Amino acid sequence: MSMEIPSIHLRHLWQRFQQTLETEAAEQFLSLLLNIMRLMFAIDHDYRENIRKFDGRYQFNSKDGKMTVGAIFSDGRLEVEERVIDNPHITVSFRDGRTLFNFLLAPKQDILGSMLRQDVQTDGNLNYLYRFGFLAKQLQLMMTPG
Repeated sequence: MSMEIPSIHLRHLWQRFQQTLETEAAEQFLSLLLNIMRLMFAIDHDYRENIRKFDGRYQFNSKDGKMTVGAIFSDGRLEVEERVIDNPHITVSFRDGRTLFNFLLAPKQDILGSMLRQDVQTDGNLNYLYRFGFLAKQLQLMMTPG
């Protein structure tokens, strides 16, 4: 007796599998970005100046709760936590992993547009998100040859 799985069911399973991979890859990508940022703060005085006297607590997550990364800026340093942190100044929730990639890799980040499309939701002081965008863009420029 042969059991056939309806193609619609397979398609749904495949979509869920892809979303899981995207979310896990996005979390790893965000952690990698933050850890490269942390390293650059340690070795590049000019880049570290961007966080001198800056304290900020960022919680990044996906709306489905599968991705959770915390970033804590304090005393000219950055700690990266793959967990929920206490008392974030801003929580940034991405619709899914693909949205996170699109947001972080965009040539020109459109924070307001992302919020209006409901790709990104925030809770807290938006100035922190703009500062993070600036730090990420500075890092990207430092890593781009030429």
